[in-house]
Amino acid sequence: MIDTHCHVISCEMDNYLDIIDECNEKDISMIINGYNIKTDKEILELSNKYNNVYAAIGLNYDDVDNFTDEDLVLLEELIKNNKINAIGEIGLDYYWTKENKDKQIHFFEKQLDLAEKYDLPVIVHARDSVQDVYDILKKHKVRGTMHCYSGSVEMAKEFVKIGFYIGIDGPITFKNNKKGVEVVKEIPIERLLLETDSPYLSPEPNRGKQNSPLNLIYIAEKISEIKEITVDKVNDITSNNAKELFNLWIKN
Repeated sequence: MIDTHCHVISCEMDNYLDIIDECNEKDISMIINGYNIKTDKEILELSNKYNNVYAAIGLNYDDVDNFTDEDLVLLEELIKNNKINAIGEIGLDYYWTKENKDKQIHFFEKQLDLAEKYDLPVIVHARDSVQDVYDILKKHKVRGTMHCYSGSVEMAKEFVKIGFYIGIDGPITFKNNKKGVEVVKEIPIERLLLETDSPYLSPEPNRGKQNSPLNLIYIAEKISEIKEITVDKVNDITSNNAKELFNLWIKN
């Protein structure tokens, strides 16, 4: 199984190395997402050390008020000198504030430019900003995944049309998540990816506890139920999707 979006790093989880080891024992790989230069460097170190860890590095919306264009220069240096699998987590988040909207868009577009330049997929966050994210992505020749997708079925189909996958997380297991169930029903499994967003968004039956890639099975089981196919088929297809998008056929 492949967790295509998690934050199994020192500043997020006390027992992160134990989790990486346990996942390795259970044949679970993970793409760990960064959000500033410090975390990006740590993730690259982890990906070089562990066979089941792949690196996605980027500058995300949460820290955007602290970023300068020098951070973009440093990010590109990391991309030039290391084999990474994606740029992420990047995107727009208007849930908490729109006051820094222009700066969020600036750093999002600059990183999409890097993705084009280095032919890397992107891992995109879009909270209360789906239309803006879509409009921006349409202007760039990039491929990637919509992380923790919570938009409509109609917009999910539009993202698929421009070459994106849809990331399915723990909330798909929540009882009243009718919109998420509809997305899984309507989007072909060949365009779905499994992800946990660890240590956040734990699925049932572990809701409210620290999440980890070990909980991927609950997400796969829910997709299996919705799609009326076996869990093994869910795992096989979504893992192949991840391998194709992120070039995971050969470890760094």
